[in-house]
Parts: sequence; C-alpha cells; structure tokens
Amino acid sequence: MRKIYSLIVMLSALPAVSLAAIDCQKLPGDRWKAGVEGQRQADLGNGCYLNPILSGDHPDPSIIKDGQDYYMTFSSFEDSPGLIIWHSRDLVNWQPVGPALAQPTDAVWAPDLVKYGDQYYIYFTTNRIIDEKGTKKKTLYVVTAKDIRGPWSAPKDMGLQNPASDPGHAVGEDGKRYLFMSGGNRVQLSDDGLSTVGPMSVVYTGWQYPEEWEVESFSQEGPKILHHGDYYYMVLAEGGTAGPPTGHMVIAARSRSINGPWENSPHNPIIRTQNKQEKWWSRGHATLIEGPDKQWYMVYHGYENGFMTLGRQAMLEPIVWGDDGWFTASGGDTGKPLPMPKGGEAVVHGMAWSNSFTADVFPLRWHFYHAQNNELQRVRLNNGELVLQAKGSSPKDTSPLTMIAGDRAYQVEVTAHFTPQAQAGLLLFYNQKLYVGLGVNAQGVVMHRYGMERNEKAPAHLQKVNTVDFRMINRENIVTFWTRAAGSEKWIKYSVQMEVSGYNQNVGYDFLSLRPALYSAGEGSVTFSDFRYQALPEAE
Repeated sequence: MRKIYSLIVMLSALPAVSLAAIDCQKLPGDRWKAGVEGQRQADLGNGCYLNPILSGDHPDPSIIKDGQDYYMTFSSFEDSPGLIIWHSRDLVNWQPVGPALAQPTDAVWAPDLVKYGDQYYIYFTTNRIIDEKGTKKKTLYVVTAKDIRGPWSAPKDMGLQNPASDPGHAVGEDGKRYLFMSGGNRVQLSDDGLSTVGPMSVVYTGWQYPEEWEVESFSQEGPKILHHGDYYYMVLAEGGTAGPPTGHMVIAARSRSINGPWENSPHNPIIRTQNKQEKWWSRGHATLIEGPDKQWYMVYHGYENGFMTLGRQAMLEPIVWGDDGWFTASGGDTGKPLPMPKGGEAVVHGMAWSNSFTADVFPLRWHFYHAQNNELQRVRLNNGELVLQAKGSSPKDTSPLTMIAGDRAYQVEVTAHFTPQAQAGLLLFYNQKLYVGLGVNAQGVVMHRYGMERNEKAPAHLQKVNTVDFRMINRENIVTFWTRAAGSEKWIKYSVQMEVSGYNQNVGYDFLSLRPALYSAGEGSVTFSDFRYQALPEAE
C-alpha cells in the first residue's frame, strides 16, 4: 500500500550521514516531493531525483546542450500549438518556453532539435490521412529560429519523396549534413539544412535481438547521432513503441566514418524492460547528453506500469563510457531514486494549470486536438476567461482543447456558461474514438462513454440553467463526475463512474495519452472560467 511521506520523514529513517553520502537507490521509489500542480516533481531535494523528469505525455524526447542551458522538445502528434520547447540547467527541473509550431501541421512525429552554427532547427515528419482507407502520407519538414524562444519559421517541406520517420541530424567528417531516419535510412541535406539532396538510402540494418523475446515488432527507429572521441555513435530504438512491456529498447552502433560501416554494441540492448513487474515499461528512443557535471546521461521515454493512460513520460538515466569506447547504462533500478547531476542550477519546474486562460500561459498549456488552420480563431481570452466558439456536434468533431496531466490522481473543476444552441463539456479525451465525460446543453445532459454519446434528461438541479460547474476526479484511472448550478454550494455526483485504464496506445492506437479536455459544440459559444487543477493523494 502507498503512503505519502514528507521528505523529513523519509530522511529520518536513514542513518545519520551527510546528504552527499546518501545511497539514492535505498530511498523509497514511490515518494514524490510536492511540485507545481499538474507536474510531479522529480527533484527530491536531497541530492536524488526520481523519474520521470517530465511526467505525463512527453514522448520521443530530443535534447541539446547550449552552453550551460539544456533545451528539449517532444512529439506533439495532433496537438496544436505543438513542439513545445522546455528549458533546464540541471537536466531534472524543466520549464516550458514556448511552442515552435504555432500552426496545425498534421500529426507531428519524433522531432530532432538541433543547433547548427548560430541557428536552431527542428526536423520532423508528419503523417496525414489521405483517403477513407486510412492511408497516410508522410512529409519531412523543418522549422528554424535564430533564438530558441522564437519566433520560429513556418514549416518548410524539405522535398523528400516518401520519407521515413524520426529524423536525426548529423554532420560528417566531410562537413556535409545528413538526416538519419527510421529503417536505417539516411539522406544528405543541403548546406543550409533546409532541403534534401538526392534520395534516401539504407545505411544500417539494425541489431537482431533473440527470436524468443516478446516484442511488438522490429521497428528500427529514432536514430540519434553523436560524434564522441574517434567514433560516430548511433543510438536508436527497436522492438516497437508499445505492445508488450518488454518490447521497446535502446540499442547502439558506432563507426569511424559517417558513411559506416556500423558496428553493433556488444552491450546491446543498452536498456530494456526485463519483465512486466518493473515500474517502467517500453523504455526507448534515447538521446545521449553531457550533464553539467561533465558526466553523461540518456534521455528517453517509457510507460509507467499501470498508468499507460499518462502516455510516454520523459526519463533520465546516467551512462558510463568504458575503456573500449562503448557506453553502458549505470542507473540501476530506474523505478528508484538516482543521484542528481551535479554542477547545474534548478529552474522553476513546470507551470501551474489553474487560471491558465491568459495569453502568456494558454499556448503552453492548452492544445487543440486535430486542429484545422483556423482553429485559433475560435478562441478569445478575456480577463482570465476562455470564450470558445462552438464547432461540430460531439467530441468526435469539435477539436477539443486538451491539457497534458502528469499525476496519477487529480481533480479538475471549471465553470461553463453556454449560449442557447451550444453544448459545454468536460472530458477525459484520448482520441476521437475513445473518450469519457459529461456535456450539458439546453435540452439536458450528454454522457460520453467509450467514445459514444447518450442523451439524458437534465437532472432537477440543471434544469433551466445556462451556467454549470463541472468537477471531474481521476483517481488512478477511476473517473467520477459532479455538477452543480452556478451559485449553488452543493455538488451532485453523476450516477455513472468509469474505469479508463484501457484508454491507451495498446487499445486506441495514435501514440497519445488520456487528457482532461474542454469542448464547445453546436452553435454559439461556451465561456469557460475558474479552471482549477489539483493533484490528489494516491489511494492507500
């Protein structure tokens, strides 16, 4: 059973030694220092940290070191604004900077954040459905900026026909620039990095794991290239992103030339979940980075055992370089605390969710799902209120506004005022096929469950009202809703509760997470106000 301990209680149970002598792995592995709401705090404050470094859905991390600063971005898939940039100075505490992608650009997969010369680049591919059969067309894009905080350019199609996914930028010994991609592919870039030169070609065939291993698929993907010492190192994932918890893994290869041949590491897999009892599943898609202490680390993602609904969370693990020039993971049990990187300084971790309907916070915290080009025109921010123009008829076609929650248990409250022909709703939203929640309109209440709608007569306390308070509690995948008429003090519990642990990639596809969401459907508009988010104690 879980108990919530304060840091003082945790340390009092340890022998009387200095903090520097604490064995982090002997500390409890399920204790969290209270952090900013909506973002579990990784820094335990005692020289140790506990993964994830960014909780909630932060998949396919791409990270750079820029002087004493670190910047990281992630796959944003259907989110718009997308490609949120995060900043750190110690690799553990992170703060959002801003989106690099303001306009909707299909589904954004596996970016690579790069600084080359005095310019920043983000390379990414998109997958766009082009017919009723679900056929997807991939496009390779780049966005650029002189300042990491923006403004960023509009996405530029790099002109590569039928690209692979997951670009990873590299500069060869010839001074030429390249992108390595999934499937062992590589393509040369123009000197300015804004277009491709010639077709892709396969330059690496991967590492073959034992046939008896339980994996999702071979899926050689996510190559990241590092020039270190005498070698180019390719760090990549195999085994599939989800599926069996033992599938996704980190492997490595190296070459003295950017042109190969590539020699597989004798230590492969560098990281792999060994069994489903471990805290972290499907760990992969790693990038190597030098820490502020000149030690080396890997940043990668993983699913939390029992909480795939939170999506792939960002993790940090130390590595060591051997005398043979190969690196290995040295973190031990990543379900337990690990030693903090030394030499850095902490930024304020995360950003509050409550009262986030302001111009400075809104684009960092709220994202339209499957946005159209004019989606932001539906939004008006007015003195801390969100006026959201209605669209569609249900969550399937409204492009809900979603937020990335990082807690296992939390409560959301919001007030919604709807015009006569509009419908206001609060959801837990995975994708347009899989969501739960409540909607209210002038005719009654709509229950959303399993991605379906059921219209109901309005209960007595919601009849002839146009302003409703919603409350939703997600307590470790058990979801409960309450409503009340604005001005009332009494919350009325909705009669149906929902279990949502299956709302994840292994059921719903799309590589997403289950997120609190707001929607405005029908005609007219909904004004949302007093949005409040609160992390809750976990069940004992």
